[in-house]
Amino acid sequence: MEVKKITVENDLRTAFYIRKEVFVVEQGVPLEDEFDEFDALNGRCEHILVFYNEQPVGTGRIRVVDGLGKLERICILKPYRKYGLGKVIIKALEESAAKKGVSKVKLHGQTQAEGFYQKNGYQTSSTMFMEAGIPHILMVKELSIKTS
Repeated sequence: MEVKKITVENDLRTAFYIRKEVFVVEQGVPLEDEFDEFDALNGRCEHILVFYNEQPVGTGRIRVVDGLGKLERICILKPYRKYGLGKVIIKALEESAAKKGVSKVKLHGQTQAEGFYQKNGYQTSSTMFMEAGIPHILMVKELSIKTS
């Protein structure tokens, strides 16, 4: 397993492909809801790719919103969801937040993934709400990551 910060357009297109496969094709999110103004390589957020056997199979991004790190667009292609890659993505995004001086992160987790996020130290902090037609909850975590 390898995690790579996305710095070139070709890698960003790969992340977009993964997101489209998971969110648009598999989960039925409208294409126009999946991609937004934060997707460009312009420093407004940081995108990552996670690799399994040298193949890019997962992605996520983080941006700082009101002093909090906001983890977004975390997904893994279906055949690779049993290898612990979600935890790898979360850890990499949390480390990025810590390097930015952020001590607390949040995310809008799909309710079906609530247990996964809880196992990774997140606390549910809202009631269920709908986002892109899918039930979500707000989850938060205080970071204890030390940067060198």
